[in-house]
Amino acid sequence: MSSNTGTGTRIRQYLMTGVSYMIPMVAAGGLFLSIGFALGGYTLGDWDWNWMGFLSAPWDLTSSLDWARFFASLGKLGLTFAVPFLTMFIAYAIADRPGLVPGFVGGFIAAFNGSGFLGGLLAGLLAGLVVNLLGRIKLPAGIRPIMPVVVIPLVASFIIAFLMTTVIGVPVAAIINGLEGWLLSLSGGNLALLGILLGLMMAFDMGGPINKVAYTVAVGLLTEAAAVTDPSDPRLVIMAIVMAAGMTPPLGLALATVLRKRAFSNSERQAGKAAWVLGASFITEGAIPFAAADPVRVIPSIMIGSATTGALVGLFQIGSHAPHGGIWVTAMVSNPLLYLVAIAIGTVVTALLVLAAKNIKPGVSDAELEEAVA
Repeated sequence: MSSNTGTGTRIRQYLMTGVSYMIPMVAAGGLFLSIGFALGGYTLGDWDWNWMGFLSAPWDLTSSLDWARFFASLGKLGLTFAVPFLTMFIAYAIADRPGLVPGFVGGFIAAFNGSGFLGGLLAGLLAGLVVNLLGRIKLPAGIRPIMPVVVIPLVASFIIAFLMTTVIGVPVAAIINGLEGWLLSLSGGNLALLGILLGLMMAFDMGGPINKVAYTVAVGLLTEAAAVTDPSDPRLVIMAIVMAAGMTPPLGLALATVLRKRAFSNSERQAGKAAWVLGASFITEGAIPFAAADPVRVIPSIMIGSATTGALVGLFQIGSHAPHGGIWVTAMVSNPLLYLVAIAIGTVVTALLVLAAKNIKPGVSDAELEEAVA
């Protein structure tokens, strides 16, 4: 990273590194959990969710319910370790390999003391900072070789563990509990409004920092709600909102290239073919080629389309335990039919808005553009 890079940009890149490494763990955990619910239903029987004990004890290979609990246990395991993965690789982005152990320690504590993803983010940043500061200490040449392997990870882990258990954990856990309490009070129209906001965030930068903020918040809430059996729980609905709203930008643009080919260049039409698969797989970045070529027309259109889908998912109170997978995990949401309807409506809205915007001829002045929109 360039030495001229601003502090805000550096922090954002550190966080993005952590999120990028976390996503495979979250996706695997969420899909395992969804399989468990698909096999055993949302109640999974009379189970106390002692997933660590279940994985370490014998279970009946002929029992479909035990198979469901096995998959759900794997899912809970993956979602629990998503926070340490996030924290570990934030610290790695800042301080390289010496940051891995203290980052993991801080994330592990955050996963179990109630401070969750927010505590993990702080622990990762602090771990990287502490490791960098320790690395600047001038020591005799004989000690230097063991510093990055033994001394720095050991000392930094102690410092981060101490801070996470005495200074950071309690206030951050209180914030998380307050947020969850507010979310649990939401229903109907309030969830629809939240869906609009999350939809706008998911489409605005198509996989960039704002998109990742919305996604990370949803995953954090999903981790807290892994054992929730009510599919309309707002934390599960938020996950469904984020994934659905992240699919409509590429899908809507792909549809637009089919409805009116002449409005797009040959390269955009080729990108549209790929956008079908990318959008269906919850890869919002599939919209980037279109936004790069025509941001003024494309970005507002996809934001409105995603906001529409987010509002509908919130209004229908559709929940999802799957944090990734796109349309391929539709069977694992609480109401697959309405979920597909919400995605389809957002896709059509996106396509129609893009095509309507394409009718505005290029090269007009700002005043003419505003008049045409009005």
